[in-house]
Amino acid sequence: MNLREPLALLGGLSPAAFMRDVWQKRPLLIRNALPLVAESGAPLAPVTPAQLFELASRDDVESRVVIQDAAPAKTKTRSKAPSAEAWQLKHGPFARRALPPMSQRGWTMLVQGVDLHVQAAHDLLQRFRFVADARVDDLMVSYASPGGGVGAHVDSYDVFLLQVHGHRRWRVGPVDDPAIVEGLPVRILEHFEPTDEWVLGPGDMLYVPPRWGHDGVAEDECMTCSIGFRTPMGTELARELLQRVLDDVEADPDEPHFRDPPRSATETPARMPEALDRFARKAVDRLLKDPAQLARALGEVMTEPKPEVWFDTGLERGVGAGLRLDRRTRMMYDDRHVFINGESFNAAGRDARLMRELADARRLTAPQCERLSADAQAVVADWVAQGWAHDD
Repeated sequence: MNLREPLALLGGLSPAAFMRDVWQKRPLLIRNALPLVAESGAPLAPVTPAQLFELASRDDVESRVVIQDAAPAKTKTRSKAPSAEAWQLKHGPFARRALPPMSQRGWTMLVQGVDLHVQAAHDLLQRFRFVADARVDDLMVSYASPGGGVGAHVDSYDVFLLQVHGHRRWRVGPVDDPAIVEGLPVRILEHFEPTDEWVLGPGDMLYVPPRWGHDGVAEDECMTCSIGFRTPMGTELARELLQRVLDDVEADPDEPHFRDPPRSATETPARMPEALDRFARKAVDRLLKDPAQLARALGEVMTEPKPEVWFDTGLERGVGAGLRLDRRTRMMYDDRHVFINGESFNAAGRDARLMRELADARRLTAPQCERLSADAQAVVADWVAQGWAHDD
């Protein structure tokens, strides 16, 4: 991808300019970001309502339905906070008959991780790879009847909201008071004063930075793709990294045990011994002194598939074939390692260069595969057997 080439996807900005001037700074409305109607007039949305309903019926797909019992006919202003009785939240899977009728106003179905199950959705997500893969969360698709929405809220992640069917009215503004209405099954801002308002049609897209309030309400039957980018909190990330490091630690049978220093008799037996404090600190420092250890843990954490992700196993690697990553596979690298689906491998030389090419391009040609060493060929064959990659 040419980072300095203007893109219609970004309203004529280049990826470099967008990341410098807009990303995590301000919302941006982009009209006609993507062509969603072919010359024949056929829709080019990555998923149809029927496909979305079928996904929502599966137990390996995360889905939920939000119902606003008294969805207003007009949504420009709301004079008071919503009551608990006005909102319902249900979690899938959903049989089609369990969903509200399409004629009912004010309901929304949200399906997470559509990119993991629908190739067209995965291909759409690839258009946003000017942002590091480590930041990608997923592509969610929401279906809404007229008046449907989830209320004014803030997200802790960056999101592109691409309208793929129908029309949705978005109100957006900075949030000074993040308090939410108590007693609701959904997190709705108690105080929201939008500064901008737009109606998006098919192909239009809105970028919203983290912690900006936004409220989208369907003007008619509509579908919206939400391309989300996670922003982990430092404490949350540190907890995951430390747990990953601890899982890999094996006790050394020759490691010295704590020994009390001479003259350690005490008149204050309840006081924590300073020598034990120093011993514990040295043990922790020794555990984390290797920078590669944290680097491995970070790569493994950031490529760990979500719990609901399953791969088709038992495949065999063909002779002389190219290679492509499964759309569910997360693969990244740093200067010393290759990471794939929560596992890490040391990599150097030609193998490392080819593995990085695989991670960036998500495929290797047959001639490139032939240049892999015997050890790397065996690793790739194992990935194919696990369903992480496929012959191409």
